[in-house]
Amino acid sequence: MRTFPIVTAFATFLTVFVTPSLLAQSAQPENSAVTEASPDRTPPRLIVAISVDQFSADLFSEYRPYFTDGLKRLEQGAVFPSAYQSHAATETCPGHSTILTGAHPARTGIVANRWFDLDTPRDDKRIYCAEDESVVGSNSGEYTASPVHLLVPTLGERLKAANPAARNVAVAGKDRAALMMGGANTDAIYWWGGENFTGRDGRVLSGAAQTVNAQVAAKIARGHPGRDIPTYCASRNAAIRVNDDLSVGSYDFALPADMPQLFRTSPDMDAATLSLASALVDEQQLGRDAVPDVLSIGLSATDYVGHAFGTQGLEMCLQLAALDRELGVFFADLDAKGLDYVVMLTADHGGHDLPERLVLQAMPDAQRAAQALYPEGLSETIRSELDFGWTGAILLGDGPFGDMYITHEMNDTQRAAVLTAAKRILTGNDQVAAVFSAAEVMATPLPHGPVQSWSLAERARASFHPDRSGDFVVLLKPGITPIAKPSIGYVATHGSPWDYDRRVPLLFWRSGMTGFEQPNPVMTVDIAPTLAGLLGLASEKDAYDGRCLDLDGGTGNSCNSPAF
Repeated sequence: MRTFPIVTAFATFLTVFVTPSLLAQSAQPENSAVTEASPDRTPPRLIVAISVDQFSADLFSEYRPYFTDGLKRLEQGAVFPSAYQSHAATETCPGHSTILTGAHPARTGIVANRWFDLDTPRDDKRIYCAEDESVVGSNSGEYTASPVHLLVPTLGERLKAANPAARNVAVAGKDRAALMMGGANTDAIYWWGGENFTGRDGRVLSGAAQTVNAQVAAKIARGHPGRDIPTYCASRNAAIRVNDDLSVGSYDFALPADMPQLFRTSPDMDAATLSLASALVDEQQLGRDAVPDVLSIGLSATDYVGHAFGTQGLEMCLQLAALDRELGVFFADLDAKGLDYVVMLTADHGGHDLPERLVLQAMPDAQRAAQALYPEGLSETIRSELDFGWTGAILLGDGPFGDMYITHEMNDTQRAAVLTAAKRILTGNDQVAAVFSAAEVMATPLPHGPVQSWSLAERARASFHPDRSGDFVVLLKPGITPIAKPSIGYVATHGSPWDYDRRVPLLFWRSGMTGFEQPNPVMTVDIAPTLAGLLGLASEKDAYDGRCLDLDGGTGNSCNSPAF
């Protein structure tokens, strides 16, 4: 029997598109607005972009078997378990600057959490990535929060430029997370200010923010006992001595009413952030009309827990169990509102455990950075070698790695001698992997090709901006924690060019989509062009450093049309 091409094509259409769509429709939540059986689905009404601070690909892999709620739902969508924050400066501000701009820090201008401007007239030469230092009296610790340093637009800003009726809303546990994901042109933006949620420029808090603040204050005042420990967390419940005064590994997040400062470093922080995000969906009427909106959410508790307790103890296990649960509550609330939404979840960077525990867990070479690598120690070593008679500061930097700056008070000959001496001293140190001068980094082309294979110089180039980065960049060897002296709240960290800090999960989900898992590497700069493709949002040539990822699990291509 002869089969006509048009009949064959129609049969393929029914099999590939209509049948899965009808099956997906039958599984929709009762109040879901997504009921189309057609493959030509309209763009989503709401983009929900979530960054889980310090949620490494390693943590995602380790805890994936235990997810049962919100993160389990996202696993039914498009899963990229090996996404890269491709640059070397794997800190909070640079990482968040890539997520919704699609640009490496070399183009966003956000080269670190803090960099130095040696020519600024103020005494504090540090510049915080989310401060407006033009405000009189500003310094890197007390500042007016602002996205002024972000040099490229975010997805929400692009969407509003295309249609001013679109709404761009951001909420986070950190100001830099909210500002780097939302950008300058936002309809509402809030972050945790230490005692409650606050916003830009001292603006009056909205009703939603005031209500959530009151709820959080009441919760803190009540306090609560420690959290129940799931069976799978029991093996991680073991105290690790960091020094004579500090142990970690067995805290159950009890919140005494007289210790409100513990709130931020606990799962309660994420729960409050998601509660405000949900309230803002109603207050801003997000996803309610034909114009798509963007809601950016920065969940910071995983990072605070990682810094304070490390990544392999009871604390992180309890945090990720709570994160899974709270995301489930949040998604259920969006379902109940009847919204057609797409979720993207990733991280600004990964993280590494504290060396004291790593040594006990088959990583004997793990250690803390030597005090001699800090700018002050290195300056003294250089001072003793160079007969300048120089008594002032020689080097400035924010730690024993990353960007280092040579004082501008020296002449060019002296600065060149300092650079030569610093490179020789550092490359001879057994904790240092590489040292690159600014000239060497800038001579390295912006990298392309397989991100997992980039050289150290290429990783450094991706987060180097000539107007903000240092005179040279120091990269430590794997397993070297850049904290010489741990303290309460700061025993482990991130920031290295190694995969434990670069690799993060990347998840996309929309009700009814055909899920798949792609283990090959992608990058966080791919997120913005991918979401722009779903929205049908045109962008100028070379707007992004990343590429659009096709989220259509079938024969369609979500980069060419909003259907998936």
